[in-house]
Amino acid sequence: MSDWLVTQSPVARRRPHALSPLREHLRDTFWFAPTAAMAAVFLVWLGAQALDTAIVEALRKEGDYDTLDELLRFAQDAKAVVSAVGSAMMTFIGVVLSISLVAVQMASGQFTPRVVRLFVRSRITKATFAVFLATFVLTLLVLTAFDSADDARVVTSLPLVQSVLTLCMVALSLLLFVLYVNSTLRLMRISQVIARIAAESFRVAASMTAPAGGQEAPDLGAATAWVPHEGRAGVLRDVHIARLVRVARKHGAVLRLIPRIGDFVVPGTPVLAVHGGAAPPRRALRHTVSVGVERTYHQDLGFGLRQLADIALRALSSAINDPTTAVQALDRIVQFLAVLSRHPLDAALHRDRGGVVRLVQPVPGWTELVDLGFTEVRGCAVGSPQVSRRMLAGLDDLLLLAPRDRREPLLRHRALLRQQVAHTAPTPADRAFALHPDRQGIG
Repeated sequence: MSDWLVTQSPVARRRPHALSPLREHLRDTFWFAPTAAMAAVFLVWLGAQALDTAIVEALRKEGDYDTLDELLRFAQDAKAVVSAVGSAMMTFIGVVLSISLVAVQMASGQFTPRVVRLFVRSRITKATFAVFLATFVLTLLVLTAFDSADDARVVTSLPLVQSVLTLCMVALSLLLFVLYVNSTLRLMRISQVIARIAAESFRVAASMTAPAGGQEAPDLGAATAWVPHEGRAGVLRDVHIARLVRVARKHGAVLRLIPRIGDFVVPGTPVLAVHGGAAPPRRALRHTVSVGVERTYHQDLGFGLRQLADIALRALSSAINDPTTAVQALDRIVQFLAVLSRHPLDAALHRDRGGVVRLVQPVPGWTELVDLGFTEVRGCAVGSPQVSRRMLAGLDDLLLLAPRDRREPLLRHRALLRQQVAHTAPTPADRAFALHPDRQGIG
């Protein structure tokens, strides 16, 4: 088991890209991909129209009116096909939208409202909507390009290339529709949702933590200046790491982020502390802190555990009563904590090109992550032997992997779980069964 965990542990962090926050924010939106696709298809249509015009002009200069007559008949047949495609695309868009709304409603009601983000960030969903809308726009543009003249000698444009391009877009739309339905059905399965959350969590861990022994927090000394939050109140989504490192290096200072990613900040409260060097001007720090209405994966190390715990809590509620789903969530909670068990936490250090620490970003500590993953689930696991057995097995595994100085919260949760089960189990036999470690819950 330890060899497997070594291969799955986060690698050394790469330097954050300057466009990383913008890319993540665009992934959390649904308008960008369809809008970009419609703009792109308009440019492609202009090129195809110019090519069609060039073909007609070349045939006219050569006096090949027989070929123009044949192409004119082909264009008339293609016009009917393009018209049918335009009508069908609107129906397809309605079907895709209906499937998406039903899937989102079922997932948010059965799992947790926070998993809606998985549907919004789904690349195949965005690609399907984008291609469908682009195909519809293309059919409208192609229909405007058909010439009303029936004489090959006076016709000026025949949308031949445009019609072929439309058929290619239809074929691509059908392929994406099949992939979209398959992807949506997968996301409606709880095991796939939990696996997707775990994958996002590992990606964040790889970017926000360093390998064991890879970094030590420097002695910053007293703060020389404070930077207050300016703008609307909301959840701190992320910070522009590359820009903050660049500003701190320019002024010979070290910046320390005061709130943690995921904290709720209000205007006027300090968000950055300046240590050493000159205090950067306000305009240099503009647009370096992103505040929104909800948390995101981008730099939030605890957001994945929050979602996994929510799914387990929802599964253990009396309305759903699905302990097997809670066990699946615990599997990933244990996996995530096992990966982080030997990695430095509490602060992520971001360095400039010279290796000097320029930004100190707080991240959840080991005790906080363990409490986030187990506290609420443990409170609901008392009446479910399947969950208590899986939690005890997970705590035992983590005790084998974690260093000695990180075992205290694990021992505390194990002792509390045993006490709660001992108080609620009706008989000694039930107590012994519920407190027997089992990685499958009830294998």
